[in-house]
Amino acid sequence: MRNIVILLVVFLIGIGAWFLLRDGGLIEQVTETRVEEALLANQVPAPMAACMAPRLVDRLSIDQLRKLERAAPQDGENTIPLSTGEAMARLRRVDDREALEAVVTVAGGCGFELLLQGR
Repeated sequence: MRNIVILLVVFLIGIGAWFLLRDGGLIEQVTETRVEEALLANQVPAPMAACMAPRLVDRLSIDQLRKLERAAPQDGENTIPLSTGEAMARLRRVDDREALEAVVTVAGGCGFELLLQGR
């Protein structure tokens, strides 16, 4: 009887892990929502944020997404950088070239798609 209970517990843990970690699972959905909300909070238009969030989640690790949060305005900074120097300072704070390249690539692709759709 004890072995059956242990087997059942292991089975339930396995199903729970699959539900959370599978492609499109709960963790990915939560992360995608957080990324989209962060983009919206930083003045990215809603259609662009909706396009970019799933692509960024697919291309970047959780650690890289956290690094991108460093580009958010800090106390005393404008929401949108008003100078090249301010923009460069924010990019330097990210300190992850691969993450920045992914953002630029995704933003360009989404911008092009939205332009073709007439949005």
